[in-house]
Amino acid sequence: MKVYVNHIPVDVLPGMTVKHALIHAGLLKEREVSKKVYDEWGNEVGLDGALLEGMKIYVGNAKSQAPNSK
Repeated sequence: MKVYVNHIPVDVLPGMTVKHALIHAGLLKEREVSKKVYDEWGNEVGLDGALLEGMKIYVGNAKSQAPNSK
């Protein structure tokens, strides 16, 4: 299953979480510096959150990352 973390494609297995995707993308440390994780609609996502095929998540400011945010 493929998800996107800050526009980086990441392959994960079913049942893996947002935290696993961040680890695979090498962005977990960036998130630990008081930044939050958001989905493509600007909603905050927890590290234990489930992943879906094609899901787009962003570390940091959702408005500066997500193309649909205003």
